[in-house]
Amino acid sequence: MGLALSDPMGFLASALKVIQRQSDKQVAADIQSVVREYEVDHIVLGHPITLAGEVGKKAQHVERFRALLANLVSVPVELFDERLTTVSAQRVLLEADVSRKKRKEVVDAVAATILLQHYLDAKSH
Repeated sequence: MGLALSDPMGFLASALKVIQRQSDKQVAADIQSVVREYEVDHIVLGHPITLAGEVGKKAQHVERFRALLANLVSVPVELFDERLTTVSAQRVLLEADVSRKKRKEVVDAVAATILLQHYLDAKSH
């Protein structure tokens, strides 16, 4: 799972890191640590709805994860449409001529950055 942070003014997103997922509880605990360390005041999770706008199994899993995470942190946890963020991340990395191995390592962090930037841009309008 990729993590990104915004600047204090909420204008610009930047990649933070990738969390290797072993379980939802472990990922939620890792995010809880990031919230404390970076004094995060809002969490945005990618909501993987289908291109047709339907809520499939992946989206339902994220909704359950959101509930788990919301019970661990004292900040709002919001879902935001993540359609095509991984595709965009792959395209950015290909255009930057990043090797296949390196792309695999960073694609989730780049996708998280794109998602957060879309969120920030949507909120500024």
